[in-house]
Amino acid sequence: MIKDTFKLEVGGKTITIKTTNWAEQASGSCLVQCGETEVLANVTMSPKNVDGQDFFPLTVEYEEKFYAAGKIYGSRFIRRESRPTDEAILSGRMIDRALRPRFPKDFKREVQIIVTCLSWDGENDPDILGLIAASFALSISQIPFNGPVAAARIGRINGEWIINPTYKQRIESEMDFTLAAIETKEEGFLINMIEMGGKEVLEKDVLEATKIAEKELTKIIDFQRKSAQKIGKEKISVESAVEKDIEKEIKRFLGDRLEKAVNEAEPKEKSLGKIDELREETAKHIEEKFPGKGRQVLPYFEDETEKIITKNAIEKGKRPDGRNVDEIRKISAEVSVLPRTHGSSLFYRGLTHVLSILTLGGPADQQILEGMEIVGKKRFLHHYNFPPYSSGETAPIRGPKRREIGHGNLAEKALLPVIPDVDKFPYTIRIVSEVVSSNGSTSMASTCAACLALMDAGVPIKEPVAGISIGLMKDDETKKYKLLTDIQGPEDHYGDMDFKVAGTRNGITAIQMDTKIDGLSIGIIEEALEKAKSARMQILDIIKKTIPEPRKNLSPYAPKIFTLQINPSKIGEVVGPKGSVINKIIEEFGVTIDIEDTGFVFITGVDEKGVEGAVNKIRSIVKEVQIGETFQGTVRKIMDFGAFVDILPGQSGLVHISNFVPYKINKVEDVVKVGDIIPVKVVSIDELGRINLSASEAGFKPRKKPFFGKK
Repeated sequence: MIKDTFKLEVGGKTITIKTTNWAEQASGSCLVQCGETEVLANVTMSPKNVDGQDFFPLTVEYEEKFYAAGKIYGSRFIRRESRPTDEAILSGRMIDRALRPRFPKDFKREVQIIVTCLSWDGENDPDILGLIAASFALSISQIPFNGPVAAARIGRINGEWIINPTYKQRIESEMDFTLAAIETKEEGFLINMIEMGGKEVLEKDVLEATKIAEKELTKIIDFQRKSAQKIGKEKISVESAVEKDIEKEIKRFLGDRLEKAVNEAEPKEKSLGKIDELREETAKHIEEKFPGKGRQVLPYFEDETEKIITKNAIEKGKRPDGRNVDEIRKISAEVSVLPRTHGSSLFYRGLTHVLSILTLGGPADQQILEGMEIVGKKRFLHHYNFPPYSSGETAPIRGPKRREIGHGNLAEKALLPVIPDVDKFPYTIRIVSEVVSSNGSTSMASTCAACLALMDAGVPIKEPVAGISIGLMKDDETKKYKLLTDIQGPEDHYGDMDFKVAGTRNGITAIQMDTKIDGLSIGIIEEALEKAKSARMQILDIIKKTIPEPRKNLSPYAPKIFTLQINPSKIGEVVGPKGSVINKIIEEFGVTIDIEDTGFVFITGVDEKGVEGAVNKIRSIVKEVQIGETFQGTVRKIMDFGAFVDILPGQSGLVHISNFVPYKINKVEDVVKVGDIIPVKVVSIDELGRINLSASEAGFKPRKKPFFGKK
C-alpha cells in the first residue's frame, strides 16, 4: 500500500518518491521512480554501538534483479542471481562514498543500506535513483544522518548540457559526470562525491558542469528535506565515543607526548610507528584505571592525531614525510620487466609500487557481459589486485573485494578513451595491475603502470595517461585548509579528501572524489583540478622519458590477428553446412575464426604462416569471379555437353564441349577425365550467376590429340 507520494521535476523528467507499508520492520524505506525505472531502498540499524572501532560499520548493497528488465538470469541449470555484477558493485560503492561521511563521527552502530532495482526501462539509470532513495530512507528513519544527499548525472553533447542523460546520450556525450551534494548552514552548497569518465575534457568544462548541476542538486536536496519533515521519525541521540572522565585522564597521562610523537616522527613514508606504541601504552593505563574502557583510547588517538597533522599542514605546510605541499614523491618507471609477457611495466611512486602485465588476445577472448543493464562484449579490461604483502600484512587470499573492483574500474575508465578502435587494433587487451607495495594512491599508480604496459606491448594508444591524487587538510573551526599533492598513507587516513584525477596532456579522462568532511566548494574543486593538472604533466614527462612512444612491433609471443571484410551474403559459404567448412579451416591452420554479421572476419593464431594460410583460404571461398579471369580448375563432373570445373572453393563453372579445344571432339572424355587440373578462362556470367568457362582460350592442350579416323 502506498502511504505518501512526493514528486519533483529534474532535468525535464519527473522523480517520484513513495513510502509504503512493504518493509515495515526496516528503520526507513521508500520507492523512487523516474520513467519506468523504480528502485526500493531499505535501511536498518543495530541496537548498540560497536565499541573500540575507528571506523563506522556501514554496509551498502546495490541489487540488480533481472526481473526488473524482464529477463531470466543465467544458464538453464542456475536461474537466480548470485554474485553481484561489477556494475552493481560499483553502484553500491558510489552510494556508500556519498553517504558514509554524513553520519555523526561518534556514531558506531551497524547500519545496512540495501537498494534494489525493481523495474528498469532501458533509459533511466537506477544508480542515481538508488542514491536518492537511500538518502531519503535514512532521512525519514530514526538513524542519525546529516542529510539529505542529492545526486545527478551530467552530460554534454554538441555543447548542450543534459541532466540525467539516457544511456544512448551517455555514449555520445563528452563526459559521464556524476555528482553528489549537500547543503550546510555554515557553508551552503557543497559537493561531497564525484565520479567521472571523460573524453579528454578540460578542467574548465568540469567546473562548468559542476555549476550547471548545482541548481538541480539544490532542488533535490530541498525536495527531500521538506518531504522528510512531513513523515520522518525522531532521530536517536548519539553518545560520545570517549567518556569525559576517560578523556580527561588520557590528556593527563599523555601531556604533550602525542604531539611530540607526531612532530618528531622520522620523515619517512612508513610513518607513525611511535604513535602506535604510545597508544598501546595509554590503552593499558586506561584499562587498569577504568576496567573495560581501554578501547576508548583508539577513537581519542584518531581524533587527536588528525588534529595535529591537520594543524601542521595548515599552519606550517609540514607533511608527515617532510615534503612540501605541492611536492610529488620520487617517481621512476621500468618497462619490459618480464621476459615472456606481451607487455609489462613497474611504476614507483615512493613506497607505492605497481607491476602491470598486459596480455593480447583475439576477439574470442572478449569478456561476455550479462547484466540487468548491460548485454554485450568487452575488449579492454583492467584488473587490480591488492595482495596482503603489499602493506606488510598477512591475510587470506580470496576473490577480489569491492575496493579492488572499484580501483580496477577507475584505471580502466581513465585509459579507455586512448585505446585504439577495433578496426585499427583488433586485439582484446587485458591488463592486470599487481600492487606489490602500497603507501597510498595505488589506483593512480595502477593507471600509470598500465599505460606503460600498453606502450611496451605496442598498443597504439592515442596519448599517454597519468593520474595523481590530491588531498585536503581542513580545520573545522577556522575553515582554513591546505591542499596536498600526491597523498600517501597517513594523509589518506587522517586527511579530509581523496581527489583522484587522471588524463592526458590534452585533458581529463577520469575523476573520482571522496570526502570525510561535509564537502567541497566549487572554489576548492577548481584549485584541486589545477594542482592535479600540474602534477599530471610532471608524471607524463617521466612516462615519456621511460618509453617515448608505443613500440612499433608486438611481442613475438603475442597472437597474430588478420582482419578481413567479406560480403555478408558469403558468410554461409565460409561457415558451411553445420560449420563444416570453417571447422576444417580452423583444424588445418591452427587458428580461431570469428565472423560478425557485418562480414568482418577475425583470424587469430600464434603461427603467422597458419594465419596467412587461413586468410588465403577464406579469400578463395568468398572471391567474386570476374569475366576474363583465368584459373587452374579441377574437373569435378563430366556430362555429354561439357564438364563442370571447380575454380574456387564452393564455386564452379561449365566448360562446354565446344570450348575445350579449337577443333571438334566427339565426347569430353576424349580430352579430360574427372580429377584433371586444367586452365580455364571465365568467358561469361549469366543473369542467374552461372559461370561459363573456356579451356581453349586459357591455352589448354590435351595430353594427346584424339584420333578420329579408322584403324
